[in-house]
Amino acid sequence: MRPGRVALDVTRDMQELLLSNLERTSKEVTHALEAFFGARTVMARLRGTGEVSTKAAQELGFVGMAARASGIAVDVRQDHPTAWYREHAIESASERTGDALARSLVRRSEIERSLAYVQQQIASLPSGSVEIPIPRAAGANHFVVALTEGWRGEVAHVALTGADGTFYRYKLTDPSFHNWTALALAMRGQQISDFPLCNKSFNLSYCGFDL
Repeated sequence: MRPGRVALDVTRDMQELLLSNLERTSKEVTHALEAFFGARTVMARLRGTGEVSTKAAQELGFVGMAARASGIAVDVRQDHPTAWYREHAIESASERTGDALARSLVRRSEIERSLAYVQQQIASLPSGSVEIPIPRAAGANHFVVALTEGWRGEVAHVALTGADGTFYRYKLTDPSFHNWTALALAMRGQQISDFPLCNKSFNLSYCGFDL
């Protein structure tokens, strides 16, 4: 990828190869998900572990999977759709129980929907130029905010430009910055042995928090 364009277009052969690989991946993932969610011991271990209430998720401003697993349907792709998502919406997944099982179910739905979405888009790629015109500079003394939905949730970009239109300051906020408190809440009243499960059910980024 390059600013305003991609380095090359997708040929018919590449398109067919991508679809073939995605079809194989989809089958393998489906098999793994069926084995995981079909195990009673796994369901018993996840259900009721590390609960985070809808009220807490809303009051503390959780984003992404951590929010959607607790019944807060926030998704930048739907709340602030840009570019492709304005015309090609993708349905986000949510649960209400806020436990490790809910977070697992949200992930399963997002995997399945993402695979279907990518397959659909690759099968119907538009023709035309792979480049759009972009300005050489963003403009003098501008303040710009951009939001994208990463796999952990909302990623916020804030840019300040100087008098010459180039970047003066640039700040990036990772979804982990919003969601670390969710892990602390999930562990309240739980056994210490639940920490690895709760921790990985959120799968937060240490460096993302420190950005």
